[in-house]
Amino acid sequence: MRLLVCGGAGFIGSNFARLRVRDHGDEVVILDKLTYAGRKENLADVEHEFVHADIADAAKVREAMADVDAVVNFAAETHVDRSIAEPDAFVTTHAVGTYVLLEAARERSLRYLQVSTDEVYGSIAEGSFTEESPLQPSSPYSATKAGADLLVASYAETFGLETVICRGSNNYGPYQYPEKLIPLMVLNAFHGDKLPVYGDGMQVRNWLYVEDFGRGIGHVLEHGVPGEVYNVGGPDECPNLEVVRRIVALTGNDESIIEYVTDRPGHDRRYSLGSEKVRALGWEAQVRFDEGLEATVQWYKDNAAWWEPIRSGDYLEYYQRQYGTALGGCGG
Repeated sequence: MRLLVCGGAGFIGSNFARLRVRDHGDEVVILDKLTYAGRKENLADVEHEFVHADIADAAKVREAMADVDAVVNFAAETHVDRSIAEPDAFVTTHAVGTYVLLEAARERSLRYLQVSTDEVYGSIAEGSFTEESPLQPSSPYSATKAGADLLVASYAETFGLETVICRGSNNYGPYQYPEKLIPLMVLNAFHGDKLPVYGDGMQVRNWLYVEDFGRGIGHVLEHGVPGEVYNVGGPDECPNLEVVRRIVALTGNDESIIEYVTDRPGHDRRYSLGSEKVRALGWEAQVRFDEGLEATVQWYKDNAAWWEPIRSGDYLEYYQRQYGTALGGCGG
Protein backbone atom coordinates (compact mmCIF):
# COMPACT_ATOMS: atom_id res chain seq x y z
CA MET A 1 0.00 0.00 0.00
CA ARG A 2 1.16 3.53 -0.72
CA LEU A 3 0.14 5.93 2.05
CA LEU A 4 0.11 9.69 2.43
CA VAL A 5 0.95 10.27 6.08
CA CYS A 6 0.13 13.87 7.04
CA GLY A 7 2.02 15.07 10.09
CA GLY A 8 4.33 12.09 9.63
CA ALA A 9 7.40 13.88 11.01
CA GLY A 10 5.77 14.21 14.43
CA PHE A 11 5.75 11.80 17.35
CA ILE A 12 2.89 9.42 16.55
CA GLY A 13 3.07 9.90 12.78
CA SER A 14 6.75 9.00 12.52
CA ASN A 15 6.29 5.91 14.69
CA PHE A 16 3.35 4.85 12.50
CA ALA A 17 5.36 5.36 9.30
CA ARG A 18 8.22 3.31 10.73
CA LEU A 19 5.84 0.46 11.59
CA ARG A 20 4.18 0.43 8.17
CA VAL A 21 7.48 0.39 6.27
CA ARG A 22 9.17 -2.11 8.59
CA ASP A 23 6.32 -4.54 9.24
CA HIS A 24 4.12 -4.21 6.14
CA GLY A 25 6.44 -3.07 3.37
CA ASP A 26 4.29 -0.02 2.63
CA GLU A 27 5.51 2.99 0.71
CA VAL A 28 4.98 6.24 2.61
CA VAL A 29 4.80 9.83 1.48
CA ILE A 30 5.26 12.16 4.44
CA LEU A 31 3.60 15.57 4.30
CA ASP A 32 4.63 17.80 7.18
CA LYS A 33 4.89 21.51 7.88
CA LEU A 34 7.86 20.89 10.23
CA THR A 35 6.62 23.07 13.06
CA TYR A 36 8.48 22.87 16.38
CA ALA A 37 7.36 19.27 17.08
CA GLY A 38 7.81 17.91 13.56
CA ARG A 39 11.40 16.93 12.85
CA LYS A 40 13.05 15.14 9.94
CA GLU A 41 15.31 13.44 12.50
CA ASN A 42 12.28 11.40 13.57
CA LEU A 43 12.33 9.73 10.13
CA ALA A 44 16.07 9.17 9.76
CA ASP A 45 15.68 5.37 9.68
CA VAL A 46 12.44 5.33 7.64
CA GLU A 47 12.46 5.00 3.86
CA HIS A 48 10.05 7.67 2.63
CA GLU A 49 9.27 10.50 0.25
CA PHE A 50 8.94 13.91 1.87
CA VAL A 51 6.71 16.86 1.01
CA HIS A 52 7.32 20.02 3.07
CA ALA A 53 3.87 21.60 3.24
CA ASP A 54 0.99 22.71 5.43
CA ILE A 55 -2.15 20.55 5.23
CA ALA A 56 -4.04 23.81 4.59
CA ASP A 57 -2.12 24.29 1.31
CA ALA A 58 -4.62 22.86 -1.18
CA ALA A 59 -2.26 22.77 -4.17
CA LYS A 60 0.51 20.93 -2.30
CA VAL A 61 -2.00 18.52 -0.75
CA ARG A 62 -3.54 17.61 -4.11
CA GLU A 63 -0.08 17.06 -5.56
CA ALA A 64 0.93 14.80 -2.65
CA MET A 65 -2.26 12.72 -3.04
CA ALA A 66 -1.77 12.16 -6.75
CA ASP A 67 -0.55 8.56 -6.55
CA VAL A 68 -1.45 7.20 -3.11
CA ASP A 69 -3.95 4.56 -2.03
CA ALA A 70 -5.03 6.09 1.29
CA VAL A 71 -4.53 9.10 3.56
CA VAL A 72 -3.77 9.01 7.28
CA ASN A 73 -3.97 12.40 8.99
CA PHE A 74 -1.86 12.90 12.11
CA ALA A 75 -1.25 16.59 11.40
CA ALA A 76 -2.36 18.52 14.48
CA GLU A 77 -1.47 21.00 17.14
CA THR A 78 -1.59 18.77 20.21
CA HIS A 79 -0.45 20.53 23.38
CA VAL A 80 -3.33 21.72 25.57
CA ASP A 81 -1.26 24.44 27.26
CA ARG A 82 -0.39 25.94 23.89
CA SER A 83 -4.06 25.84 22.84
CA ILE A 84 -4.96 27.94 25.86
CA ALA A 85 -2.22 30.48 25.17
CA GLU A 86 -2.39 30.48 21.35
CA PRO A 87 -5.67 28.95 20.09
CA ASP A 88 -5.58 30.39 16.56
CA ALA A 89 -3.13 27.81 15.21
CA PHE A 90 -5.36 25.01 16.51
CA VAL A 91 -8.40 26.37 14.70
CA THR A 92 -6.49 26.75 11.43
CA THR A 93 -4.84 23.33 11.45
CA HIS A 94 -7.76 21.28 12.74
CA ALA A 95 -10.59 23.00 10.88
CA VAL A 96 -9.15 24.40 7.66
CA GLY A 97 -6.43 21.77 7.29
CA THR A 98 -8.83 18.87 7.75
CA TYR A 99 -11.25 20.43 5.25
CA VAL A 100 -8.50 20.74 2.63
CA LEU A 101 -7.47 17.11 3.10
CA LEU A 102 -11.04 15.86 2.87
CA GLU A 103 -11.71 17.81 -0.33
CA ALA A 104 -8.56 16.43 -1.95
CA ALA A 105 -9.38 12.89 -0.82
CA ARG A 106 -12.93 13.29 -2.20
CA GLU A 107 -11.58 14.31 -5.60
CA ARG A 108 -9.71 10.98 -5.84
CA SER A 109 -12.13 8.80 -3.83
CA LEU A 110 -9.38 7.79 -1.40
CA ARG A 111 -9.80 6.00 1.90
CA TYR A 112 -9.21 8.56 4.66
CA LEU A 113 -8.30 7.94 8.30
CA GLN A 114 -8.45 10.78 10.83
CA VAL A 115 -6.32 10.39 13.96
CA SER A 116 -8.14 11.88 16.94
CA THR A 117 -7.99 11.85 20.74
CA ASP A 118 -9.88 10.71 23.82
CA GLU A 119 -9.98 14.35 24.92
CA VAL A 120 -12.91 15.07 22.58
CA TYR A 121 -15.13 13.22 25.10
CA GLY A 122 -14.09 15.38 28.05
CA SER A 123 -13.62 13.95 31.54
CA ILE A 124 -15.29 10.84 32.97
CA ALA A 125 -15.42 10.03 36.69
CA GLU A 126 -16.17 6.32 36.37
CA GLY A 127 -16.27 3.74 33.60
CA SER A 128 -15.01 4.32 30.06
CA PHE A 129 -16.11 6.26 27.01
CA THR A 130 -17.49 4.35 24.04
CA GLU A 131 -17.73 5.54 20.47
CA GLU A 132 -21.35 6.49 21.18
CA SER A 133 -20.46 8.82 24.06
CA PRO A 134 -21.26 12.51 23.49
CA LEU A 135 -18.44 14.86 22.59
CA GLN A 136 -17.79 17.30 25.45
CA PRO A 137 -14.40 18.90 24.80
CA SER A 138 -13.05 21.29 27.42
CA SER A 139 -10.08 23.06 25.80
CA PRO A 140 -9.43 24.80 22.48
CA TYR A 141 -7.31 21.76 21.56
CA SER A 142 -10.00 19.16 22.16
CA ALA A 143 -12.78 21.39 20.81
CA THR A 144 -11.05 21.89 17.48
CA LYS A 145 -10.21 18.17 17.29
CA ALA A 146 -13.87 17.36 17.94
CA GLY A 147 -14.85 19.79 15.19
CA ALA A 148 -12.47 18.06 12.79
CA ASP A 149 -14.01 14.68 13.68
CA LEU A 150 -17.48 16.00 12.94
CA LEU A 151 -16.30 17.37 9.60
CA VAL A 152 -14.82 13.97 8.71
CA ALA A 153 -18.08 12.25 9.66
CA SER A 154 -20.04 14.70 7.50
CA TYR A 155 -17.97 13.82 4.44
CA ALA A 156 -18.79 10.15 4.96
CA GLU A 157 -22.50 10.89 5.35
CA THR A 158 -22.91 13.60 2.71
CA PHE A 159 -20.42 12.61 0.02
CA GLY A 160 -19.94 8.89 0.68
CA LEU A 161 -16.21 9.37 1.30
CA GLU A 162 -14.65 6.25 2.79
CA THR A 163 -13.57 7.66 6.16
CA VAL A 164 -12.67 6.16 9.53
CA ILE A 165 -11.67 7.89 12.78
CA CYS A 166 -9.29 6.55 15.44
CA ARG A 167 -9.43 8.15 18.88
CA GLY A 168 -6.40 7.26 20.95
CA SER A 169 -5.69 7.57 24.65
CA ASN A 170 -2.52 9.23 26.03
CA ASN A 171 0.41 8.04 23.91
CA TYR A 172 3.99 7.76 25.11
CA GLY A 173 7.23 6.34 23.74
CA PRO A 174 10.26 7.28 21.59
CA TYR A 175 10.44 10.57 19.68
CA GLN A 176 7.82 12.40 21.79
CA TYR A 177 8.53 16.13 21.96
CA PRO A 178 9.44 17.06 25.55
CA GLU A 179 6.51 19.32 26.33
CA LYS A 180 4.35 16.31 27.23
CA LEU A 181 4.29 14.68 30.65
CA ILE A 182 6.57 11.67 30.27
CA PRO A 183 9.44 13.05 28.14
CA LEU A 184 9.47 16.33 30.06
CA MET A 185 9.74 14.54 33.39
CA VAL A 186 12.36 12.12 32.09
CA LEU A 187 14.62 14.87 30.77
CA ASN A 188 14.17 17.02 33.85
CA ALA A 189 15.04 14.02 36.01
CA PHE A 190 18.18 13.32 33.96
CA HIS A 191 19.35 16.86 34.75
CA GLY A 192 18.23 16.99 38.39
CA ASP A 193 15.67 19.72 37.61
CA LYS A 194 12.33 20.02 39.36
CA LEU A 195 9.48 17.87 38.08
CA PRO A 196 6.48 20.25 37.93
CA VAL A 197 3.13 18.54 38.53
CA TYR A 198 -0.18 20.32 37.98
CA GLY A 199 -2.49 20.60 41.01
CA ASP A 200 -2.51 17.48 43.18
CA GLY A 201 -1.27 15.28 40.32
CA MET A 202 -4.24 12.91 40.60
CA GLN A 203 -5.45 13.39 37.03
CA VAL A 204 -5.90 9.85 35.68
CA ARG A 205 -4.86 8.92 32.16
CA ASN A 206 -5.24 5.75 30.08
CA TRP A 207 -1.67 5.12 28.83
CA LEU A 208 -1.00 3.65 25.38
CA TYR A 209 2.44 2.83 23.98
CA VAL A 210 2.88 4.61 20.67
CA GLU A 211 3.61 1.46 18.65
CA ASP A 212 0.41 -0.11 19.96
CA PHE A 213 -1.50 2.92 18.72
CA GLY A 214 0.27 2.72 15.38
CA ARG A 215 -0.75 -0.92 15.05
CA GLY A 216 -4.31 0.02 15.97
CA ILE A 217 -4.43 2.76 13.35
CA GLY A 218 -3.08 0.42 10.69
CA HIS A 219 -5.59 -2.24 11.67
CA VAL A 220 -8.50 0.18 11.40
CA LEU A 221 -7.18 1.50 8.10
CA GLU A 222 -7.25 -2.02 6.67
CA HIS A 223 -10.28 -3.51 8.43
CA GLY A 224 -12.42 -0.67 9.78
CA VAL A 225 -15.94 -0.08 8.48
CA PRO A 226 -16.26 3.17 6.49
CA GLY A 227 -18.02 5.92 8.40
CA GLU A 228 -17.19 4.40 11.80
CA VAL A 229 -15.23 5.64 14.82
CA TYR A 230 -12.85 3.37 16.74
CA ASN A 231 -11.49 4.07 20.22
CA VAL A 232 -7.96 2.77 20.75
CA GLY A 233 -7.25 2.84 24.48
CA GLY A 234 -4.25 1.74 26.50
CA PRO A 235 -4.25 -1.30 28.79
CA ASP A 236 -3.41 0.61 31.99
CA GLU A 237 -4.68 3.66 33.88
CA CYS A 238 -2.37 5.66 36.09
CA PRO A 239 -2.54 9.07 37.84
CA ASN A 240 -0.02 11.61 36.63
CA LEU A 241 1.64 11.79 40.04
CA GLU A 242 2.23 8.04 40.03
CA VAL A 243 3.74 8.29 36.53
CA VAL A 244 6.14 10.94 37.81
CA ARG A 245 7.06 8.84 40.83
CA ARG A 246 7.86 5.87 38.59
CA ILE A 247 10.08 8.09 36.45
CA VAL A 248 11.84 9.30 39.59
CA ALA A 249 12.58 5.68 40.52
CA LEU A 250 13.67 4.68 37.01
CA THR A 251 16.12 7.59 36.81
CA GLY A 252 17.59 7.01 40.27
CA ASN A 253 16.30 10.26 41.74
CA ASP A 254 14.59 11.25 44.99
CA GLU A 255 10.96 12.40 45.15
CA SER A 256 12.10 15.71 46.63
CA ILE A 257 12.54 16.92 43.04
CA ILE A 258 8.76 16.77 42.51
CA GLU A 259 7.23 20.27 42.60
CA TYR A 260 3.50 21.02 42.63
CA VAL A 261 2.46 23.97 40.45
CA THR A 262 -0.84 25.77 39.90
CA ASP A 263 -3.28 23.65 37.92
CA ARG A 264 -4.14 24.72 34.39
CA PRO A 265 -7.61 26.04 33.49
CA GLY A 266 -10.21 23.42 32.57
CA HIS A 267 -7.95 20.49 33.40
CA ASP A 268 -9.84 17.22 32.80
CA ARG A 269 -9.72 14.88 35.79
CA ARG A 270 -9.90 11.47 34.13
CA TYR A 271 -9.87 9.97 30.65
CA SER A 272 -10.72 6.36 29.90
CA LEU A 273 -11.47 4.70 26.58
CA GLY A 274 -13.29 1.44 26.04
CA SER A 275 -11.68 -0.42 23.12
CA GLU A 276 -14.10 -3.29 22.63
CA LYS A 277 -14.98 -2.20 19.10
CA VAL A 278 -11.40 -2.20 17.78
CA ARG A 279 -10.60 -5.38 19.68
CA ALA A 280 -13.48 -7.03 17.83
CA LEU A 281 -11.54 -6.26 14.63
CA GLY A 282 -8.57 -8.21 16.01
CA TRP A 283 -6.38 -5.55 17.65
CA GLU A 284 -4.94 -5.85 21.16
CA ALA A 285 -2.45 -3.66 23.02
CA GLN A 286 0.82 -5.56 23.39
CA VAL A 287 2.80 -3.31 25.76
CA ARG A 288 1.86 -2.85 29.41
CA PHE A 289 2.66 0.48 31.02
CA ASP A 290 5.50 -0.67 33.30
CA GLU A 291 7.33 -2.27 30.37
CA GLY A 292 6.68 0.63 28.00
CA LEU A 293 7.70 3.31 30.50
CA GLU A 294 10.98 1.57 31.27
CA ALA A 295 11.71 1.21 27.54
CA THR A 296 10.85 4.87 26.98
CA VAL A 297 13.16 6.11 29.73
CA GLN A 298 15.94 3.95 28.29
CA TRP A 299 15.33 5.35 24.78
CA TYR A 300 15.76 8.92 25.99
CA LYS A 301 18.87 7.87 27.90
CA ASP A 302 20.35 6.32 24.77
CA ASN A 303 19.36 9.14 22.38
CA ALA A 304 20.66 12.35 23.88
CA ALA A 305 21.67 13.54 20.42
CA TRP A 306 17.96 13.63 19.54
CA TRP A 307 16.75 15.71 22.50
CA GLU A 308 19.73 17.92 23.38
CA PRO A 309 19.03 20.48 20.60
CA ILE A 310 15.40 20.70 21.75
CA ARG A 311 16.16 21.11 25.42
CA SER A 312 18.62 23.92 24.77
CA GLY A 313 16.32 25.78 22.37
CA ASP A 314 12.81 27.19 22.08
CA TYR A 315 11.22 24.60 24.34
CA LEU A 316 13.20 25.71 27.38
CA GLU A 317 12.43 29.38 26.68
CA TYR A 318 8.73 28.60 26.25
CA TYR A 319 8.41 26.86 29.60
CA GLN A 320 10.43 29.39 31.50
CA ARG A 321 8.07 32.05 30.15
CA GLN A 322 4.99 29.95 30.90
CA TYR A 323 5.86 28.78 34.40
CA GLY A 324 8.53 31.14 35.72
CA THR A 325 11.26 29.28 37.55
CA ALA A 326 9.77 25.84 36.85
CA LEU A 327 10.98 24.23 33.63
CA GLY A 328 7.55 22.95 32.76
CA GLY A 329 4.10 21.91 33.89
CA CYS A 330 2.34 18.69 33.13
CA GLY A 331 -1.10 17.30 33.20
CA GLY A 332 -1.53 15.07 30.17
